[in-house]
Amino acid sequence: MRLTIVTDAWFPQVNGVVHSLNRITTVLRGQGDEVSVVAPDRFRTVPCPTYPDIRLSLVGPGRIARVIDAEKPDHVHIATEGPLGMLARRHCLKTGIGFTTSYHTRFPEYVSARFPLPESWAYAVVRRFHNSGLGCMVATPSLEAELTARGFRHLMRWSRGVDADLFHPRPEANLDLPRPIFLNVGRVAVEKNLEAFCALNLPGSRVVVGDGPARAGLQARFPDVHFLGMMKGEALAQAYASADVFVFPSRTDTFGNVLLEALSSGLPVAAFPVTGPRDVITDPKVGVLDVDLRKAALAALELSGADARQFAQGFSWEASAAAFRNNILAGHGALAQKAA
Repeated sequence: MRLTIVTDAWFPQVNGVVHSLNRITTVLRGQGDEVSVVAPDRFRTVPCPTYPDIRLSLVGPGRIARVIDAEKPDHVHIATEGPLGMLARRHCLKTGIGFTTSYHTRFPEYVSARFPLPESWAYAVVRRFHNSGLGCMVATPSLEAELTARGFRHLMRWSRGVDADLFHPRPEANLDLPRPIFLNVGRVAVEKNLEAFCALNLPGSRVVVGDGPARAGLQARFPDVHFLGMMKGEALAQAYASADVFVFPSRTDTFGNVLLEALSSGLPVAAFPVTGPRDVITDPKVGVLDVDLRKAALAALELSGADARQFAQGFSWEASAAAFRNNILAGHGALAQKAA
């Protein structure tokens, strides 16, 4: 299969979208598929208002058309609803190239959190975007139910994986902080609801690994929280393994790859009972979901790291890539059946 993935989120950004797309691209290429990525690194960019770490591509429809056509794809997967995604969708509809999309981010909620615009307006745009392809991939059953209720069609399930060789328990790991250590990893941005974690009255230490536009403000307000900045690879794995509980305060994530990384590292999870956590933390032995996040965090201290690790080993990037590929084939199969 010759596949072109179009995404507005790509390196050097560090987030779940980039990580997921990079991992499945690597797996598919290893299995013999020809996969190209059309991302902002090919074009001139400008910083996104309110979030300068995200770069928006400055490109016209003609150039996107030439770039996609040069790849001669059998299929196009459009991962994001940004400038590149919108132009790729337009070209695919115009030329009849089969394409799928994926719903990674609660774009309407994120826009409303930053600008005085009704969520319903953004949902109308996003729904039209995703309903025009052969299918829209979603990570969890809860998200599928939510989007179905909002009028999204042709939804396909695509879960995620974890690198269990990198993220694993390390008894020697040590952050040299008072225990117990409650950890959060991810973008430090308003939509992640980190204030809820930072404000918790917990024993020991609260640690945030990551960076983003909200970091300076949160550090000033919560000087007793340890902000360690962005970490990758071995350093990140060591940070996970140094903690006792992973606290996930987000109410807007559609999955939460960090949940699997924490579990694989032997960390039980504490989170709100919302889309994402309630689809990942399906075994009460590996995490606690509660509307009272402090109660959940303290209860998670009593859970077994070995159980968390064993649970996470049920997820792999190979299985995730297989589901992704099967969704593409199913979309084309449905299209052929309709044409017949």
